[in-house]
Amino acid sequence: MLEANVRELLDVLVRWVHLVAGIMWVGNSLLFNWLDRNLERDGGGDERHVGRIWLLHSGGFYDVEKKFLAPSQMPRVLHWFKWQSYTTWMTGVALLTLLYWTGGASLMIDPSVAHLRPGQAVAIGVGTVVGGWIVYDGLFRLFGRFEAVATGLSLAFVVGVVWALTHLLSGRAAFIHVGAMLGTCMAGNVFAHIIPSQRTLVAATREGRPQDVAVSAHAKQRSIHNNYLTFPLLFTMLSNHFSVITGSQYAALLLGVLIVGGALVRHWMNVRFSFRAWIPALAATVVACVAAVAVVVTRGTPAQASVDGAPVPFSSVQFILQRRCTPCHSDAPSLVSNPPAPDGVRFATAEDVALWKERIAARAVVTRTMPLNNRTEMTDEERDTLARWLAQGAPTR
Repeated sequence: MLEANVRELLDVLVRWVHLVAGIMWVGNSLLFNWLDRNLERDGGGDERHVGRIWLLHSGGFYDVEKKFLAPSQMPRVLHWFKWQSYTTWMTGVALLTLLYWTGGASLMIDPSVAHLRPGQAVAIGVGTVVGGWIVYDGLFRLFGRFEAVATGLSLAFVVGVVWALTHLLSGRAAFIHVGAMLGTCMAGNVFAHIIPSQRTLVAATREGRPQDVAVSAHAKQRSIHNNYLTFPLLFTMLSNHFSVITGSQYAALLLGVLIVGGALVRHWMNVRFSFRAWIPALAATVVACVAAVAVVVTRGTPAQASVDGAPVPFSSVQFILQRRCTPCHSDAPSLVSNPPAPDGVRFATAEDVALWKERIAARAVVTRTMPLNNRTEMTDEERDTLARWLAQGAPTR
């Protein structure tokens, strides 16, 4: 019990920091990419002038200019943007370790997907996060001058990872590890490319040398990559709340659709100042993405149980819930790695069962994502019994 409470407290604290740092990182990224697309050249500027923009915010005017500094023209105070990304990544890895890579990897293993030992599941997770960065970075180091080739190979690699993880790990673990891989690539871009490029520019200026335009272009390339990965990453961070998607038999297809859709939405927002039809394109992307998800989810939803047949006694339902659900959902769970009554869901009395009947229908019958990773081995026959009981009005007497 103590261990479960400590783990939950750490989960809250680390997740809070992760969320705040992520908001700051994503906000900075979107702001600076927006600035680059709205800068206007000042007619009176010299050859080092790139563009200028006036902003109005919080009751004041801001005059922002982008420029290449003259040799030895280093300002007294220069602000860097790096710790938001580093903090987001470090807290993300801490959450992966706390929730997935420890505790017997119970959130990663789903026997209905693949029979893995805890060490194997953790190795797959760590290998995905680290290996994803190595492959992506290697592709752009090798084919950086042929960006279309590197981009195509990177997308093919992501498709492979999505397919593999959804066939090896539990749905929620597969989604979150794809997101962790994308987040590692983004943080890696900041650490290994963007910040070193900025250090090179600063060193050249301090030493009285002209700044290399190619260095700036390289940093900008990786920054643009991060920009396009932002929306897909944000979805994977939220995905664990939507078992109808992570628990679908078509989870790989759904994740692929949402990654591509998120990146396309980001693209239309990026080109909105140079592409007049960006609103119809954005609307079409959103509608197509939502429609595709709706069709796939509906296709993967089991048929509704019939009310015909002998009535299902509540005692049968209680027996199933006590055997398969209360090991977690009770005030004294027998699975000690769990906190008492997760999300406040418990099945101690008939009133409790009646209160949570919609949750039972959604998680145990429709999406079949509960029991979590089917750790208590609820059978198809037991799910069918619950479905018939629900179809008959879920009587508790």
